[in-house]
Amino acid sequence: MWIRAILGAVLVCLLILYFLKRLQMQKKCPPGPPLYVTAATFIQAGFKLQPDMFTKLAKEYGAIYTLSEGTMPAIVVSGYEGIKEALIKYSKEFSGRPITPFFRAVAGERGLSSPNVHIWEPQRKFGLVTLRKLGLGQKVLQRQIEDLALQLAETFARENGQPFDPSAHFFSSIANVISALVFGHQFSPDDEEFLKLMYALDYSVHFGGTFFHLLYEAAPWLMKHIKWPYKEFFDARDLLASRARKEIEMHKTKLAGNDPRDFIDYYLLRIEESKNDPTSTFDDDTLIHYIGNFIFGGTETVIATLQWALLLMVHLPDIQEKVQKEMEDAFGFSQSISYEDRKKVPYTLAVIQEIQRFKCVILALTPRQCVEDVTILGFPIPKGALIIPDVHSVIYDSKIWETPHKFNPKHFLDKDGKFVNREELLIFGAGARDCMGKNLAKMELFYFFTTLLKAFTFKLPEGVTEVNLEPVSGVVFYPQHYKICALPRVY
Repeated sequence: MWIRAILGAVLVCLLILYFLKRLQMQKKCPPGPPLYVTAATFIQAGFKLQPDMFTKLAKEYGAIYTLSEGTMPAIVVSGYEGIKEALIKYSKEFSGRPITPFFRAVAGERGLSSPNVHIWEPQRKFGLVTLRKLGLGQKVLQRQIEDLALQLAETFARENGQPFDPSAHFFSSIANVISALVFGHQFSPDDEEFLKLMYALDYSVHFGGTFFHLLYEAAPWLMKHIKWPYKEFFDARDLLASRARKEIEMHKTKLAGNDPRDFIDYYLLRIEESKNDPTSTFDDDTLIHYIGNFIFGGTETVIATLQWALLLMVHLPDIQEKVQKEMEDAFGFSQSISYEDRKKVPYTLAVIQEIQRFKCVILALTPRQCVEDVTILGFPIPKGALIIPDVHSVIYDSKIWETPHKFNPKHFLDKDGKFVNREELLIFGAGARDCMGKNLAKMELFYFFTTLLKAFTFKLPEGVTEVNLEPVSGVVFYPQHYKICALPRVY
């Protein structure tokens, strides 16, 4: 009897301490919606991530609000000024990367995703330098991407103008861009192991933002004991890691002195160079994590954007026609356009940028963690807080864009029709931990988009008159499955 009384007293004390700590944390954080409002928002969204869910809350609770309070309060920063101040002016203070319970279970705290500056900073510096060595911004990599774009056009041509779903074709092509950079080779689209890897990657990405993912983040102490909702996800993770480890072992047997051919070779050389350094963060397990970052970060968002691109072109045939005419006027009937010549097609560049704005494929920029107390727009942000930059509050802001909810390439053109690269398009992030692969992504989007629109006119299948522009909920916002016809252009 007395044991129960002691346990009860301990529980009451713990609850009192929890609520006192919660009240103390509330005083340090910006005001925000009560817990029941936050819960209702997710329930109304069907326990799925929706593009405008943060922006709706901002209309009621302001540009900076606390979504939840606890050991790691989640603070949403909305609006261009707030996000710019947080990510650029206070880049150092917001350079941390939070490790959520689910992410910790999946990948741990290695490499680029580590919250520790002494781990992620040298890894990021190495990655940026190595990407340049591998040809990022140079013609050798441009030719590889151009060749894959031309191969994709040949694949589309084999559909003979009949309705088809382009998603699998995009997946194969973009995945091979990353494969060439990281592994030093490309996969055949019919390779059985490649198909398994594509399925594993696709499943992993679409699992993000689902009910069970969010439930794990909310109650990890319970979910880690319930295996069945997560088995297929962890199987997919293990398959990707297994392939990465296999590639690493093959590279070790073929590494030719100081003549690296791809990212794995460069990383293995770095491991060898730092083997006597006790502070080194370079090892095989971190390399596997790095490969996973490349594969996840370098495929899904580009693929989703290209899918939206074709869907919007069939939805807006006048835009498609203007892009095709500009390319013909600038380059005639040449088979492709070099990346260096992109300034000759300002309208085409504006359309690509507007596709990324109008159908942004991410809910928010990659979350940051505040590494020291700071004040943003007059609001205190405590050390340890998780920061969610609400990118949708910027790309649909009527104070910034003339027609935020209407597709309008003029958003990226000046009065003389010249292309304007606007900094308000924050889709690649900003500051110390912006997207490492942003220049690669821009190059891919340019080559694939221009190659396909030079080769084909895209139309809806016969009998289909409407286009569904509602996204599929998730960590990456894809369009609903659709079919189109790629009609070869006759010059």
